[in-house]
Amino acid sequence: MTISLYIATLEAYSGKALLSLGIIEQALLKTTKVGFFRPLIRDTLTGNKDKDIDLIITQFNLQQNSEDSYGLSESEAIKLINQHQHEQILEKIITKYKALEANCDFILCECSDYLGRSLAWELDINREIVKNLGCPIILLTNGYQKSIEEITSTIKITLDAYQEKNFPIMGIVVNKVVSEQVNELKEILISKYQKLNYLVSVIPYTSKLNNPRVREIATQLKASLINGKEKLDNLVSDYLVTAMEVSNALNWLQEDQLIITSGDRGDIILAMLQAERSKNYPSLAGILLSGGISPAPSILKLIDGLPHSLPILSVETDTYTTATQAKEVIGSIVGGDMEKISLSLELFSKYVDGTKLENRLREIKYHGMTPKMFIYNLHQQAKIIKKHIVLPEGEEPRILQAASFLLSQEMVNLTLLGNPKNIESSIIKNGINLDANTLKIIEPNQHPKFQEYAETFYELRKHKGITLDAAKDYMRDVSYFGTMMVQCGDADGMVSGAVHTTQHTIRPALQIIKTKPGFSLVSSVFFMCLPNHVLVYGDCAVNPHPNPEELAEIALASAETASMFGIEPKVALLSYSSGASGKGEEVEKVRQATAIAKQRQPDLLLEGPIQYDAAVDASVAAQKMPDSQVAGQATVFVFPDLNTGNNTYKAVQRETGAIAIGPILQGLKKPVNDLSRGCKVEDIINTVAITAIQGLCCPKSEKTRKTR
Repeated sequence: MTISLYIATLEAYSGKALLSLGIIEQALLKTTKVGFFRPLIRDTLTGNKDKDIDLIITQFNLQQNSEDSYGLSESEAIKLINQHQHEQILEKIITKYKALEANCDFILCECSDYLGRSLAWELDINREIVKNLGCPIILLTNGYQKSIEEITSTIKITLDAYQEKNFPIMGIVVNKVVSEQVNELKEILISKYQKLNYLVSVIPYTSKLNNPRVREIATQLKASLINGKEKLDNLVSDYLVTAMEVSNALNWLQEDQLIITSGDRGDIILAMLQAERSKNYPSLAGILLSGGISPAPSILKLIDGLPHSLPILSVETDTYTTATQAKEVIGSIVGGDMEKISLSLELFSKYVDGTKLENRLREIKYHGMTPKMFIYNLHQQAKIIKKHIVLPEGEEPRILQAASFLLSQEMVNLTLLGNPKNIESSIIKNGINLDANTLKIIEPNQHPKFQEYAETFYELRKHKGITLDAAKDYMRDVSYFGTMMVQCGDADGMVSGAVHTTQHTIRPALQIIKTKPGFSLVSSVFFMCLPNHVLVYGDCAVNPHPNPEELAEIALASAETASMFGIEPKVALLSYSSGASGKGEEVEKVRQATAIAKQRQPDLLLEGPIQYDAAVDASVAAQKMPDSQVAGQATVFVFPDLNTGNNTYKAVQRETGAIAIGPILQGLKKPVNDLSRGCKVEDIINTVAITAIQGLCCPKSEKTRKTR
C-alpha cells in the first residue's frame, strides 16, 4: 500500500518548498519509489513549469515528468466550475494521482498556493482533495511577523477547518518564526497538542530563503537586460533608491543591495560599478534602471567593456513604481539553486524531528475510502480486466447512454439485446454518441445459438414440466436469453432492471445459473457512499424474512463482497439490542446467526447482535461493547429483515445525500445484477463495472450436460 502525506496550509508563502524538500529527502532514505504531486497549480507562462514540481523532480531525480505531477491548473479548474462540472475537478485529480501512485511506495502531496481569487474556494477544494485521496495531513503555518497569539490562533483555525471533516492530522509545522519566539512557541504547542501525539516543529525565519535573485526580479518586472547576464543569480537582500549626489549615495550602500535609479543617471551607474570593484564598499546585487530611459551611448560602451559586470536591468515604469514592485517580489527556491536547497535541508534536519515524522506516518490508520475513490477504483479495475457484459434492455435510452460512456472509456465489452432498428432509432432520437453499426446487437430469436439455448434451458427445467416449445418462448425473453449467455460463457455477466422488475431479473438467474457452492440463497447488498467513506448494507432487496442460517449466509456473502471491492469487512449483525442484554425472538435470531457465521468463518471480524449506533460510533461502542473489534468501526451492516434494511438504506440515502449503488446480487455462480427502474445513467455505469469485477472470480463457462 502506498503511503501518502498532504502538506496543507491556509495562507500563501508559508514555505512549502522547504518542507517538501526535507520530507522527500527523508523518504528516499527508505525507498527509491517516491513521488511528488500537486493537485492544483497556478497557471504558468507558456513553456514554464510549476516551480515546486520542477524543484523536487530536478533535485531528487524523481522518475516522473511535470505533466504527470499535477492534477489541474487553476484556469482549468475555474473553467470546469463555470461549466457546472465541479465533480470533474476531483475526477481528473484522482485519475492523475492514481496513475502516479501505481509506481510509488510514498507520495508527498503539496496543497495549492492560496494566491488565487478565492481563499475560501481554495480551502474547500483542498479539503475535498484530501478527503478523496485519503492522505494524512501535516499542517504548515506562516509565522512571519506574527505574535505567538496570532500564530496559535491561525493554527486553531486551520485545525478546525480540517478536523471538522475528521481528517487524520499527524503534525504541525510553523515556519518563518522570529528566532526569539522559536523555543517559547514550540513549548506552547507541545503542551497544547501533546495528547494528540502531533509532530510539532517550529522553524526560524531565514531571510536568505525569502530574498529574491536578480533573475526573479527581472522576470516579474518584465525588465530588459543591459549587461551582466552571468550574475543574474545574485541574491538581493535590500534595496536602495538613489536620487541624491553620488558622494551621499555611497554612504548608504549595504551588502547585496539592488540599486534603483533613473536610466539617465550615468554618474550613479558608473559610481555603483566602481563601488562594486572597491574593497572599501560592500558587494552589490545589481542595478535597476527606471523610466524606460537608456543610458547614454558612451556609458553603454563603457559598461559593455567591463568584464564580470553587475547585472543591469531596465524597466519602463517610474522610479517609485519600480521600487514598490521590486520590493514586492518574494524569492522562491527553484531547481538548481543549491545555496537555498542546502539551507532548506539543513533547517529541516535541525528543527523537524525526522524520527517522529516517520513513526507518525506508520501509525496513521486509513479509515475506508471516499465515494469518489471507490468509484474511481471500480472503473479502473473494470478497465484492467475488461469483461464482456450483456445488457438485455438495449432499446432503453439510459442503457444506451451508459453504453456510450462504457465503450468510450474501454471499460467493458458490451452486447445489447433488442431489435437493431429500434436501438438505432433510440440512439438517433436521443442524440446519443453511439454508432449502431459498430455495436454488438443480438435479437434473441434471430441468433444462431437460439435453438441451443432453448434446448439447454429445456434440459435444466424439464423436471418442472417445461416443454421444448415453452423453453423457446422463454428464450425470446431478453432476461432469459441474457442469463443463458452468461451461463454458457458467451458473456461474463448481465445487468438488467432499468425497465424490468427485480423478479424478472433474478428469476432466470435462479433457474439457470443457480447459487454457488456453500451458498443456499441469493442475497443483495448496497454500497452506501457516504460523504467520507463507503459502507456495505445487506440484505436490502431480496430476502424478506431470513432465518438464522440464511442471515448468517447473508453476513458471510456481504463480507466477501466487501473484500472483493477493497473494503475491509468488519461485520455488524444489527438488532434492537447490543450484546447479551436483549431478549426476544428477533434478537435471538440475530444471536444464532452470529454464532453460525463465526463457526463457518472464525477469522472474520463479526459482531452481533449490535445496535446501529454502537456499530458506527466509537464513543457509544466504548460504553456498550468496549471489548469488541467491530463496534464503533463496522463497515458491513447486516439487517435482520428486508423491511428494516430497505427502509434504513433509503432513509440514509435521503437524509445524508449518500449515493446508493445496488442492489448488488451475491451468492450466484456467475454475476447477474439488478437495476432500479428509476436508475440514473451513472448507476448503470457503476453496476456494470461491479458486475465485471464480480465476473473475474467466476469460471468462464459451464455448459449444462444433457440427460439422455
